Amino acid sequence: MAEKYQVFDIIEEITRLDGTTYYELANIFMNGRGELAANRGLIKQVRILQLNIPHSNAVQTYERYINETYTMPTVDFDHWEEWQKTDGAIQTAFNEILKANHIG
Repeated sequence: MAEKYQVFDIIEEITRLDGTTYYELANIFMNGRGELAANRGLIKQVRILQLNIPHSNAVQTYERYINETYTMPTVDFDHWEEWQKTDGAIQTAFNEILKANHIG
């Protein structure tokens, strides 16, 4: 488990097993976990859409929410946890990040 605070600097597109996709903020650590999840058949694929996104207030808001709400997976994880975006400030921040990076 990644005990330290995770800073996000990339945007990924994750393909679920049913073929649908969603966007997520991540970092190289989480991208590696996504690649491992794909290798284990927990998701179809993960791909990086944007590198080195600006660390805006919206990114900081979303980052804080994820760090306070979720535990980062250890290397021996056996399922893929899709981070849920709560309505209100978190969803607004996430949408702002995608818009600022011309994604979606």
